[in-house]
Amino acid sequence: MTDIFGLLKGNPGDSDYEKKGVIVQGITGAYGSLHAKNMIAYGTNVVAGVTPGKGGQKFEDKVPIYNTMQEAVDATNAKISIVFVPAKFFLSAAKDALEAGIKLLVAIPEHVPVRDTMETLELAKQKGAVVIGPNTPGIMIPELIKIGIMPPMPFKAGKIAVLSKSGTLLYEISDALTNAGFGQSITIGIGGDPVNGTRLIDAFDM
Repeated sequence: MTDIFGLLKGNPGDSDYEKKGVIVQGITGAYGSLHAKNMIAYGTNVVAGVTPGKGGQKFEDKVPIYNTMQEAVDATNAKISIVFVPAKFFLSAAKDALEAGIKLLVAIPEHVPVRDTMETLELAKQKGAVVIGPNTPGIMIPELIKIGIMPPMPFKAGKIAVLSKSGTLLYEISDALTNAGFGQSITIGIGGDPVNGTRLIDAFDM
């Protein structure tokens, strides 16, 4: 089973410990740009964005934008990607990421065609990659890295893993734990679409 903690924050002693790079696919769209800003503000190391046709530009005058995932991965060596594209374009974006070597793909779009999800999961299996979603609020290690659309307020660092199919319940339970003095080691929204890349049982194994 993939070491999802290792993907997110590395291992003590690694040169890039707690500095894992994240690529944002669809970073120039209204939704992608909003949440990319929020992720950066949280402390997530967003190292690149990808929007076909906008390569060479910079997001917020800082984050380089590339035309393809292969270009972004070659430039940054990142292994994590978050996808903010309309559902009808998800399969193409996911293939672009997985073929480029992404090992953790966070799929935000909802109502992705089931056939497209199944094709994505088959490719991810071949590539040894993990897919969170589609229709996920994301994944985070509180106070370290946020890859998704969740608000930061309900979460604090701790020892309890919170796994949920519902984004709203993920926030509510985490908030209740936080208010009771219990933080979270990791929170994962597995996604609300009919087929998900990571099931609850898979998340427990991780």
